[in-house]
Amino acid sequence: MYARALFEAARDAGQLDEVRNDVVDVAATVEQVPDLHAVLVNPELDPDVKASVLVDVLGDDANELVRNFVRLLAEKGRGAELPEIAREFETLVAAEQRVLAVELTTAYELSDPEAADLVQKIEQASGRPVEATRSVDPELIGGIVLQAGSMRLDASVRGRLDRLRQQLATTR
Repeated sequence: MYARALFEAARDAGQLDEVRNDVVDVAATVEQVPDLHAVLVNPELDPDVKASVLVDVLGDDANELVRNFVRLLAEKGRGAELPEIAREFETLVAAEQRVLAVELTTAYELSDPEAADLVQKIEQASGRPVEATRSVDPELIGGIVLQAGSMRLDASVRGRLDRLRQQLATTR
């Protein structure tokens, strides 16, 4: 509910990317700083104090929508839920911008230029902007496994060997 309200306000104001950056930054801080999380979940602290702390974390150059949003969360006792709300907000923004989320799994760590080249090829093929996460699985031997939603493209050596083994077992 909170993520959707912020999303709609940011979309209507034409500030999706700016709001997204600020929300992601403050949510990451809440997740990474245990003392900040402790402040936000402490029922003995006044909501105004929690709001002030969150606004201070944002900094002076933060988007006004985000500043008001974190104040509202603090007033409603939801400040500690900011990381979860930020993830939902990012999902809404990605859907609005038709961003294709993909996971690239390779047998070895891709260099940044290699990954960027691969992402560019996926963008050209899909006609959509792509956000890629990368992981390494040495058991793939070589090649790549691409996961985009429920679609899985296995172009790994291990995958080819598994398919060949299955074909040999079924053709007698």
